[in-house]
Amino acid sequence: MVTPLRVVVTDPIVSRFASLFKNLGPEHHWLFVAHLSSAEQSRFISEAEVLVCARLSAEDAKICSAGLVHVTGSGTDRIALAQLHESTVIARTAHHERSIAEHILMVIMAFQRRLLNVTEELRDGVWRTVSTDPLIPMHRTFADLTIGFIGLGGIGEQTLEFTTALGASAVAVRRTKAINDHPNPRVKWVKELGSLPELLTVSDVVVLGLPLTEETRGLIGTKELDQMRNDALLVNVSRGSIINREALHTALTQGSIGGAALDVWWDAPVGVQAPKDVQDFASLPNVICTPHYSGHAAQTFEMRVREITNNINAFASERPLRNIVD
Repeated sequence: MVTPLRVVVTDPIVSRFASLFKNLGPEHHWLFVAHLSSAEQSRFISEAEVLVCARLSAEDAKICSAGLVHVTGSGTDRIALAQLHESTVIARTAHHERSIAEHILMVIMAFQRRLLNVTEELRDGVWRTVSTDPLIPMHRTFADLTIGFIGLGGIGEQTLEFTTALGASAVAVRRTKAINDHPNPRVKWVKELGSLPELLTVSDVVVLGLPLTEETRGLIGTKELDQMRNDALLVNVSRGSIINREALHTALTQGSIGGAALDVWWDAPVGVQAPKDVQDFASLPNVICTPHYSGHAAQTFEMRVREITNNINAFASERPLRNIVD
């Protein structure tokens, strides 16, 4: 039997799926409050039996008495976990792996084909190809590339599947133990994080797929960027602070790496105003910038809503939940 619960939803993105929430959990009292002021949201948070959120400040966490806090993504670095009551159950969700992997494919192709640069040249009336300019490099296909994965979780494995299906080879490092025999035959090796310098020196594309922790904050700095090839692409779909911002800007402006595709940033936007660091990097010709949207497929959020509601129903009927945060 499902016990009706007061569910407060503060995340504006999943609030778009209010009707799906209600259809999947009709017993509950759903309150979608993302449109309210912070002060008004705090009042609802203090009265919630279940809180569904993407962010939770320390102040709101202290007044939250919800038995279940369900994060609407996979990362919990924006949730004040330490301030929540010790009895609160915390769960999270993902389902963004395919969308992000497709994004990574897109930026690798765009970089290898100089897509943004060529578009700008044609806008200016300039036709530069290998037939008109001997300095223009020929394209490389995926069969010519070694993709280096820093982190090999769900996103890494999905991207690995896509890139190797197109002919790429792969190497990887991860925070947990090495894998001696990865089932994908195009994986040359999977080692522990201490082998990061080796990965950086052999990779044509480096994909960051790690959570932000004290261990990974600032993992990629001047030394690591100097170890990369000068024509290599750095792709970050994890968290901005895994890379040292100043070191990356220097490497890109000096040409010590080929380019970067950045979907995550160091500062948060204010409304629709891009942070200054985004504008600084977007002005560079060897950078592909996106507003932290690589996982924003409709499929991603529909699957998240289904899992969140299933977890709420399980919580209400005292059944086990999926993806509990320790």
